[in-house]
Amino acid sequence: MSDLSSAIKQICEEKGLDEKSVITTIESALAAAYRKDFGEKNQNIKVEFDPETGKSKVFDVKTIVEDMPPEEETETVGTAGQLSDDASEDAGGKNLLPDAGVGTADVGATGQLPETETPEEEKRKFNPKTEIQISDAKMIKKTAKVGDEIKTKLEVPAAYGRMAAQTAKQVIVQRLREAEREMVFGEFKDKEKEVVSGVVQRHEGRFVLVDLGRAVGYLPAEEQIFGEKYTPGERIKVYIKEVRLGSKGPEIILSRTSDEILKKVFYLEIPEISNGLVELKAVAREAGARSKVAVATDSENVDPIGSCVGQRGSRIQTIISELGGEKIDIIQYDENPSKFIGNALSPAKIISIKLDEKEKKAYVKVMADQLSLAIGKNGQNARLAARLTGWKIDIGEAKIEKEEKGEEGKEGKKEKKDEEKEAVGAAGQLPKKEKKEKKEKKPKEKKAETPDDASKKAETK
Repeated sequence: MSDLSSAIKQICEEKGLDEKSVITTIESALAAAYRKDFGEKNQNIKVEFDPETGKSKVFDVKTIVEDMPPEEETETVGTAGQLSDDASEDAGGKNLLPDAGVGTADVGATGQLPETETPEEEKRKFNPKTEIQISDAKMIKKTAKVGDEIKTKLEVPAAYGRMAAQTAKQVIVQRLREAEREMVFGEFKDKEKEVVSGVVQRHEGRFVLVDLGRAVGYLPAEEQIFGEKYTPGERIKVYIKEVRLGSKGPEIILSRTSDEILKKVFYLEIPEISNGLVELKAVAREAGARSKVAVATDSENVDPIGSCVGQRGSRIQTIISELGGEKIDIIQYDENPSKFIGNALSPAKIISIKLDEKEKKAYVKVMADQLSLAIGKNGQNARLAARLTGWKIDIGEAKIEKEEKGEEGKEGKKEKKDEEKEAVGAAGQLPKKEKKEKKEKKPKEKKAETPDDASKKAETK
């Protein structure tokens, strides 16, 4: 293996390029160098390069086309107004166009020829740099046919000049960069709308640059979680929001606020979801604050919520730490909209739910002490529940039931107080009399019980 061949393979491994594309780049660079020093005006230079030997072959390649009468060619040039009569004579009397040629678009732009003249338009496509007429081709090769290529071998120079070498170098560098950009763009374009893992590289203004392996992605400020810190070297999961080609190559726009990140983390951390035993029905997320996830299962022996929480909350804690401490509510999915809405508003306890299926609106009644819990801080709980279920939720206080209970409570309290007053009023004097009687009886009982009194009684008897 030659040094050149090993260098090509090393470049392919480092850049992730195809070996054929690198060899094609070298051939185009050698063709540009040959054209710079040794090429002629109407030559279409092609180079065949052998990386093992390091040798190359140079050809002038032309495609065979139908004959074009010289008089018609002169007329077409004159109507297009591209060349003067003197310039056409200087062209060798053949009245052919120079390198650029006059194409169909150029003639159409002048507006002098109608579109119906298709034969003349086809003849004007003749380009002496890349094409040869069939009559001339048969003089070179008798079996020549229209559409075939004729390769005329040219002399290979012993060495190229300094300017030609510089041109070849620029061509190689530019083509390799273009090939690398196209490959990276194609790779990440296929991964668009997916979640990948990356390493925080550095901060650049409001952007955070994330190393994705073969490319660097941009995490804009509006796609960052509020209050989350991105430390260089930290590994994070990001959502590829958009991949587009910019002036400096492919631009990969990332996001940390997407619902897809939450779904992906659940699929990775919970085997029951990845195996299909537990299904992730819906997700509603306010990145960095709180999320609600609806899960369901067809198996009677599997607890969907318990599977997501894990033993002592180990699984859900891993997911929370992956999302930067974001709170997550796991909801039991139910096909009955009323039950599903009630579950989605947890931890609040619901008294009644009325559904308006036409407007897809739910009227929910809760107790007064559960009202703030159902709505949540700044309406967060109700907002997430509405996004999770797809229903508009109107939460109100159960006033009627509360008033009835309140009246019953008040009447009960009044009755108890009246009974207590009557009981105290009726028995208010009894305790005092009982106390006096006890005070009077106690000394008599004590005197009868003493041994001295007993002896006195015995003597008297």
